[in-house]
Amino acid sequence: MRFLLPVITILALGSLQVESKPHVLFIAIDDLNDYISPLDNHPGVQTPHFERLARRSVNFANAHCAAPVCHASRVAIMTGVHPTRSGIYRNMFGARGPRWRHESRILEKAVVLSQHFRDHGYRAVGGGKIFHTLQWTPHDSQNDPEAWDDYRGDPNNPIAPDWPRPELVPDDKAGLTKGRPLGGHSQLFGAAPLELPDEKTGDHMVVDWAIEQMKSVKKGPLFMAVGLFRPHIPWEVPRKWFDKYPLEDVKLPPHREDDLSDAHHHGRTHWHKWVVENGQWEKLMQGYLASITYVDHQLGRLLDALDATPAMKGNTIIVLWSDHGFHIGEKANWEKFALWDQTTRVPLFIHAPGVSRDGARTRQPATLTDVYPTLCELAGLPIPEQCDGLSLVAQLKDPGTRRDRPALCSFQFWNEKAPSHGVADERYRFIRYGNGFEELYDLKNDPHEYENLIDDSKLASVKTRLAQGIPANPAPLAVLPKDSPHHRANQGKK
Repeated sequence: MRFLLPVITILALGSLQVESKPHVLFIAIDDLNDYISPLDNHPGVQTPHFERLARRSVNFANAHCAAPVCHASRVAIMTGVHPTRSGIYRNMFGARGPRWRHESRILEKAVVLSQHFRDHGYRAVGGGKIFHTLQWTPHDSQNDPEAWDDYRGDPNNPIAPDWPRPELVPDDKAGLTKGRPLGGHSQLFGAAPLELPDEKTGDHMVVDWAIEQMKSVKKGPLFMAVGLFRPHIPWEVPRKWFDKYPLEDVKLPPHREDDLSDAHHHGRTHWHKWVVENGQWEKLMQGYLASITYVDHQLGRLLDALDATPAMKGNTIIVLWSDHGFHIGEKANWEKFALWDQTTRVPLFIHAPGVSRDGARTRQPATLTDVYPTLCELAGLPIPEQCDGLSLVAQLKDPGTRRDRPALCSFQFWNEKAPSHGVADERYRFIRYGNGFEELYDLKNDPHEYENLIDDSKLASVKTRLAQGIPANPAPLAVLPKDSPHHRANQGKK
């Protein structure tokens, strides 16, 4: 007994240590920009549950994605590895499994965030879109099934079966011209109400699953990732959400006709041309806002369930993020695939029980790769060497604590041979493109980035300082591996 008592004590303490760790509710929302009321508060936007979350968390109002595309951004946050080291700057399709491990040697043995928590005593579960996948690309996902104890449905086909489509009116019958982006027959770039209840839609079903997971918590800490697909296109949600935004009341975003005269051309102006020529701008904005309020409702359901679960209420870290910003016609751009503030700035809210100064807002720069080390520190886990980010715990405790490292977002445009980079501090944004073109904006005096100040000699020192935030030798663009076993074309081959 003399020898057994120390062993029993150690085992008991270890069990107590695991039991006392906080749960983690990790919420990913697809294509959500800064229109929500706790950020830029677009005229008429209705997001009461984002306001509710902002009151119980720290609002990182100057947070940026690591890359302005779904795939690259999600790999970055889930591994903590920035594209400038991994080389994953763009979207890639045709995968079934974590092909990114073969796209980038740096990521070959990277530990996914959920797996890291799982390795340290957590039950790790996920549902919906966490890694890249699309509603209309069934069985095409870069999720890592081995990183989870359980995943809702097929982890490599997590959302496609859940989303119905409305009856679509052909463009020619609707009086629209040919040339709709992504193809007129599918109308994936479009907005239309669904004539069915919320319960029949994908994000509602994912939240149903998450609520059941909360109810089943009995022993040990839980890491739960909930991926919501709206407001990603197509903007199709039940009609009641459209009804909240009468078309005659919809306001367009601030924009200027000559906005690209001193800026880098993104190569997607044909999208905007089709929208304007066909008078679709207000209708598409209506669909985007309706989708935002729909997903706000789903967030409210998650928060309600959390507060109704005794085992989790008061002992759960909440992180909510979006994979990138989004344009609704600003700079004649739609979607993402650019490096302006509107494209890279993302909602990021973090609540840490007993740590975060809830209700506060900070403009200290953050990159989504900072989330991995932040969660590790909050949960008392070691931070893997692979992580490029810096913990945000200091800002959770005191939102005014200065961060000397700027936010860095990187992307490689299709017609350029080198990656481009956007760097942001509390006030300024500097962009250096792969073709050598540069931009500098004063977001305090020019929040919509209308005036490129790169030739202003008075700001030369600002440019020099921000340029230091770009790595000297960023990784080249990762090459798609044709022979990867995670390539859908190779499934079933020996």
